[in-house]
Amino acid sequence: MSSDELQQVLGIDGEERFDYFLSKVVEDREIWILVNAENRFLKIVAEDGGYEYLPVWPESEFAREYSEDSDGLVPKSISLPEFFKKWVPGLEKDGLEIGVFPGSDKTLWITEPSELKDDLQDELSKL
Repeated sequence: MSSDELQQVLGIDGEERFDYFLSKVVEDREIWILVNAENRFLKIVAEDGGYEYLPVWPESEFAREYSEDSDGLVPKSISLPEFFKKWVPGLEKDGLEIGVFPGSDKTLWITEPSELKDDLQDELSKL
């Protein structure tokens, strides 16, 4: 993906990025997160402190772009089956939301893990 294409997708509004995320994840069957050297995933506390979320991306390039200014965070792929089977229950148990595909303006779609799973499964059923 070229830098121009990357910036173009990052510049679209949150709802369009959410739709892009769903279609790309269903196509590639993987979700991308950021992890540190100890393999701990990036977790963000919302500015109002009301909730914590795991940011996710549809492709490694977007995660890498997001982590450009951070030390030691690298993209890590999670297969869709693993996400459904392990991550969704684990995130719900820990009370974490999911922040879908942060854009250039740092806006993102916040959703419950089970809701994202349902949305992804709906997309898979259309294939």
